[in-house]
Amino acid sequence: MNPKVFHTLEFDKVITRLMEHASTERGKSYCQKLTPITNLDKITARQVETDDALKRIYRNGSISFGGVHDVTPFQKRLEIGGSLNAGELLEIASLLSAAGAASRYGDTGSNTEARDSLSSYFEGLAPVQPLHDEIHRCILSEDSIADDASSELKSIRRSLAGLDERVRSEMNRMLTGSAHDYLQDAVVTIRDNRYCLPVKAEYKSQISGIVHDQSSTGQTLFIEPMAVVNLNNERKELELREHKEIDRILAQLSANAYEHMSEIDNDFRILSELDFIFAKGKLAEEMQGISPVFNEDGQIDLKEARHPLLDPSKVVPINVNLGIHFNQLIVTGPNTGGKTVSLKTIGLLTLMGQAGLHIPAAAGSRLSVFHNVYADIGDEQSIEQSLSTFSSHMVNIISILRSVEQSPNTALCLFDELCAGTDPAEGAALATAILSQLHTEGVKTMATTHYSELKEYALSTNGVENAACEFSLETLSPTYRLLIGVPGKSNAFAISRKLGLTSDIIEDARNRMTEHAQSFEDLLTDLEEKRIRMEKQEASFQSDKEALDRRIEKLRADEAG
Repeated sequence: MNPKVFHTLEFDKVITRLMEHASTERGKSYCQKLTPITNLDKITARQVETDDALKRIYRNGSISFGGVHDVTPFQKRLEIGGSLNAGELLEIASLLSAAGAASRYGDTGSNTEARDSLSSYFEGLAPVQPLHDEIHRCILSEDSIADDASSELKSIRRSLAGLDERVRSEMNRMLTGSAHDYLQDAVVTIRDNRYCLPVKAEYKSQISGIVHDQSSTGQTLFIEPMAVVNLNNERKELELREHKEIDRILAQLSANAYEHMSEIDNDFRILSELDFIFAKGKLAEEMQGISPVFNEDGQIDLKEARHPLLDPSKVVPINVNLGIHFNQLIVTGPNTGGKTVSLKTIGLLTLMGQAGLHIPAAAGSRLSVFHNVYADIGDEQSIEQSLSTFSSHMVNIISILRSVEQSPNTALCLFDELCAGTDPAEGAALATAILSQLHTEGVKTMATTHYSELKEYALSTNGVENAACEFSLETLSPTYRLLIGVPGKSNAFAISRKLGLTSDIIEDARNRMTEHAQSFEDLLTDLEEKRIRMEKQEASFQSDKEALDRRIEKLRADEAG
């Protein structure tokens, strides 16, 4: 499928929304690479996984994939006998912890009826609890190894603590004794990991010891008194032993991790895939989406479909079908009437469905598998090629027509304001010829237009249907309802009159229209008035029916009482 259509129909923006629901870098990468596919079995499998994730979210709440780290870079180092540092081992423990939590989340116990398409993912997780527990027993944080990590480390640290106490005791004795008057401050400091006293430079000869540092002004020397040199040397030796023991502990933990690297790597892969699948489930929850029913017959039947990127509190659902009773749908109506939104909704929901995403529509909505979706929508003016808007659109349309020839029965074509931007008579003739060619080839096509000639083409051609985006003349605003079977009016005269244009100008304009055009517009006006009357009658009938039903229920209740 041509990636250009992903941007044209804003599929890329849906992918951005999807990525926001993923937690792991690998999961986000899976989301970013998601594209529509054309194999019906695989589409169905993807939809089932999304549906099962959504059901689990509703049933058990959301699942967290926090703490899932990519540990694959560690594998090569472990293979050659290298060791991981404390932080890297904690990342492995964090991954195992996430695997354990996910395993518990997905556990259905002995309830075989609760199994679904995700059960095998959860069952494939191996939390390796002994390794997880051993890492956390030995490592407190990236910078801290527990005393109890080994008996040797505990013994070394006990000796260090005793030695530190002896050093501090000796240093405190000097602070309060004869050295007090020679010090810049009565404190013990550490330089080069050795205990020192801050001695005034002029009294350096009064304190016997080793100078390790001096202040920036040179007025203070940091001297290690000879009385503690041997103790500090012992301390240094113990610290070297401590570091060596810590390296041994980390090496042992790394070796343990390497023994379970296949399980760890498998956990990372499964958790990343689950993160991706549950991101689809969370997006479905956010959009109140459903799994569409797919076919390979080119039939689209969307019920109360909503554009997923519009404010759900304001977007007006549309009902639209294509490929069932007709293969082409010509949508007409005034500007700002929602024609383009309707066009994009069909195209975008098709791409979403074939990518395994739920679509914002009512249950029972149907989509067909299309091998290619083509769209010519928006401003295609090309400054670089010095092409006008019309020319750029025509270059795109020609490319679409050539591509469609290869597989007309598996293509969906969407045209916004087909052949606009040129002489109306020539534009209408070109648009009619293009649509006629696509219709002959059996290509499922939806096009928006202002050309009256295309309304007549739809009325006079079998397999082609008109549709209108409803417009309220009372409020001078669109209702965004899509009406199948009704050609739309531009309502230019009515809108102009509402806005205050004088009647004589409007009448003059009407007289300048051809008799055929006037008759056609009058026919559309008559159809619109009849439709409105029928809708009012239907609404009144439904209201009367509901009132009668309530009265019958009340009478039955009274008799039963």
